[in-house]
Parts: sequence; C-alpha cells; structure tokens
Amino acid sequence: MRKRARGAIERPTYLLESVDNALRLLQMLRDGGAVRLTEAAEELGVAPSTAHRLLAMLVYRGFAVQDEKRTYLPGPALRAGPAERGWTREFTDVCLPHLEALSTVCGETVNLVIRVGTGVRFLTSVESTAMLRVGDRRGQVLPAERTAGGRALLAELDDEVVERLYADRSAGQRAELLTELAAVREVGFGLNVEHTEEGVAAFGAVVRNRLGRAVGAVTVAVPIVRYQRHARGDLVRQLFRTADEISVDLDGRFDSLEP
Repeated sequence: MRKRARGAIERPTYLLESVDNALRLLQMLRDGGAVRLTEAAEELGVAPSTAHRLLAMLVYRGFAVQDEKRTYLPGPALRAGPAERGWTREFTDVCLPHLEALSTVCGETVNLVIRVGTGVRFLTSVESTAMLRVGDRRGQVLPAERTAGGRALLAELDDEVVERLYADRSAGQRAELLTELAAVREVGFGLNVEHTEEGVAAFGAVVRNRLGRAVGAVTVAVPIVRYQRHARGDLVRQLFRTADEISVDLDGRFDSLEP
C-alpha cells in the first residue's frame, strides 16, 4: 500500500461537487485574475448554465465582479483581510437587539457594517419579514464608496486620508468622491440609491464609541419602490436614534480602536 506523504491533503471521501467547483472558480480568479464564462465551464467540465449560476453566487457574495466585457474579475471579498474577530463578535452582540428593534419598527432589512480599507464588511443582518424585501447581506464585502454605511464611515475621515486610500483613482475621481463625502457630512447619513444593486436603496448612519470615533455603521436597505416613502418619512430619524442608543450601550468598550 502506498503511504501518503506527510502533510499531504487527502481528497474528501464525500466530495460536495458544487462546493468544490465554486472553490475551483475562486482559485481561477485568484491565480488568473480574470475568468470568462466559457473558460469556467470548460475548466469545470460543466454546462455554461451551471458555471453561470456558480459565478452569479460568487458575485452575490462579493468574491467576483463583472467588467463591461462581462469578464469575471476578483471581487472585494477576495482582497479583504480578516476582521479582528474578538472585538467584532462583541460589537455585533451589543448591536443585535437594537438592529432587531429597528427592523421591527421600520419593516425593512437592517445591517451592521464595518470599514476594512476601501471596503465594508457586513457583520450581520436582520432581514425584514415583508414579502418584498432586501435579503440577508451577512458576510458580504462591498466597495465602501458605493454603500450607504461605507459612505457614512468614509465621511468620518479627513480628506487627506481618503486621498491616500484612493490613491489608485484618478484626480477627478478622487475629487468627485470628496465632494460626495462632504454632502454626507452635511446631512449626517450615507445614501445608496442603486449603486450596489438594481432596485435597492439604503440609508446608513455611523455608530460612535465614547470618544466620538466611528466604530461601524447601521444601514437600512429598502426596495426602491419604497425609497421615496422612507426618504420623506421617519426612517432617518429612527436610524439616528438606533445609532445613538448603540453608542450608549457600547459604554467605552471600544474606545481603544483606531479610526
């Protein structure tokens, strides 16, 4: 009998083919930098429709994005480092009852996000019970400048810091972003109207520690058909109140976090 080399990884006895194919696609994105649908189907030995469903899930979870030529590229979730699990778990536990209460009051899906570089990571979601609703975003990583919570968190930074974060963008793109963030500071909350997903809008407000530094953000995601109603109604006030109540409950636990 041939002995297995020390440190070698055995193929699992019960291989989950769909999971294995999704992981192989992640490896292709990581190592090749770009994948076309036909290439993915050929590499996996599956029908293009199957490859498309797998890639669509990677896009949904932020592990892939599509360019204008419909080529799949590595998404923000592949580039994001791990969150510091110790404090994010405690932060989520403190926030969750407030998120649940806000979802009940406004009838929409509520999320908790933190900024990781130029991305935002969704720590948890409380999904609405409405028939037409925005789904659970837990675990997703999206570009900060395109999300309501990310915009609110970026607006907390000095312009010089934002310039450094987006040094790879053109001067015109950076100037446009700084103008948008100035507007966020003026109104006090971030807004996303179909920037990340067609048919979805979101409002976001920062949660601060006792020193006034932003720790994360609470966002409310709404179907676009209900956006105007919420924009004219009490949602923003409810969002601010929730963020303030969370800040009180933090009680100095995250004062040592760097902005």
